[in-house]
Amino acid sequence: MTERLVVIGGDAAGMSAASQARRRRPAEDLEIVAFERGHHTSYSSCGIPYWVGGTVDGPGALVARTAAEHRDRAIDLRLGTEVTAIDVERGRVRSRDTDGREEWTGYDQLVIATGAVPVRPPLPGIDAPGVFGVQTLDDGEAVLRGLDRTGVRRAVVVGGGYIGVEMAEAMLRRGLEVTLIERNDQPMTTLDPDMGRLVRTALEGLGVLVVSGTPVREVLTGDDGRARAVATDDAEHPADLVVLGLGVRPQTGLAATAGFPLGAHGGLLTDRAMRVLGTERVWAGGDCVEVLNLVSGAFQHIALGTHANKHGRIIGTNIGGGYATFPGVVGTAVSKVCDVEIARTGLKESQARAAGLRYVTAVIESTSRAGYYPDADPMTVKMLAERRTGRLLGLQIVGGEGAAKRVDVGAVALTAGMTVEQIVGLDLGYAPPFSPVWDPVLVAARKAADAVAADIAAR
Repeated sequence: MTERLVVIGGDAAGMSAASQARRRRPAEDLEIVAFERGHHTSYSSCGIPYWVGGTVDGPGALVARTAAEHRDRAIDLRLGTEVTAIDVERGRVRSRDTDGREEWTGYDQLVIATGAVPVRPPLPGIDAPGVFGVQTLDDGEAVLRGLDRTGVRRAVVVGGGYIGVEMAEAMLRRGLEVTLIERNDQPMTTLDPDMGRLVRTALEGLGVLVVSGTPVREVLTGDDGRARAVATDDAEHPADLVVLGLGVRPQTGLAATAGFPLGAHGGLLTDRAMRVLGTERVWAGGDCVEVLNLVSGAFQHIALGTHANKHGRIIGTNIGGGYATFPGVVGTAVSKVCDVEIARTGLKESQARAAGLRYVTAVIESTSRAGYYPDADPMTVKMLAERRTGRLLGLQIVGGEGAAKRVDVGAVALTAGMTVEQIVGLDLGYAPPFSPVWDPVLVAARKAADAVAADIAAR
């Protein structure tokens, strides 16, 4: 008998699962129905700030595979159709299209890939016209329509995380005056404060007014009901356009109502095969799940397209009759604001303390190339290592061109459980156009190894 796979969510995880399952099982063996409430599928949400800023074309350029291409592969993809309920007992989902028509669709296998939604705190004026989240291509189109309005000169970005700093850059590239408001003392709270301070300096050097250490209290509106300013405890910051860069939360309301288990961060809990815990035929992946951090041993929510695509491939492999697992993450992320690159992997200091780990730190200043080579950009590298064992716990880098991707060395070392002493001995590539004789990561590892040795000697 033909089985039916139903997929909720038409982006990275959902359509990767559908595509991989289709590769392994023909249409006469597996019928696939995918529901997507938006108007686009299989797109790069990470590219939206660069589209808004005019660096890349969109939205078509951000779409990896169109709806027509999925349908040509015998995947019944239904855009503009939202799943409103999951009936676990009967094995079916209820959907509603843009015309309000509702129907039930049965499933033998179900994939939940509902993604995440921008955090939108319950503040006065937060839902006013002129206030934008940035998560979907529809969101990107809305921001661009807002920018096209007459008289738009000033933008306020609320939140200094990855989306916040990337959207601040996008607004700068559009020629706007930009204010970034961050409730913590420094932007980029995925970094330690001393490294976040470097990001703040970079933003201010580009002309961004960074307001930190104060939360937003209200979005003020004008007579037309549109946003006109953002109010903190001690000031009003004029705005013709407001962008929310407060991060995202798992979109799991539908799953929670159906009774599926959620973790501490609101994401679905799965086993290593990406099967929802306590189920046999329900799978979940992407920004709606929690993942294991291999360094801390804790589960966390990380919304990244890299993980979502891997989840989908694993789910599709398993539904298709193969076997695959997702081992976990080490928390690697990179970003940039204009010419300043930002990277991190593993744990920052507060996370190490929360995990009960004792550690030493090392911070070094270096350059991206040999100091005598033209255009050698400065770079700051921070490394955390476990006391006594010297096991690498985390790596953070802020610097010019060539800084961010060096974090991949740390990601591999963390996954392999390497010590900083072992990292010092790595045979990394060297030539003056690419690195000093001692690569900055190796210099940081050498300093961290010395700190471990000194700590042991002091005992």
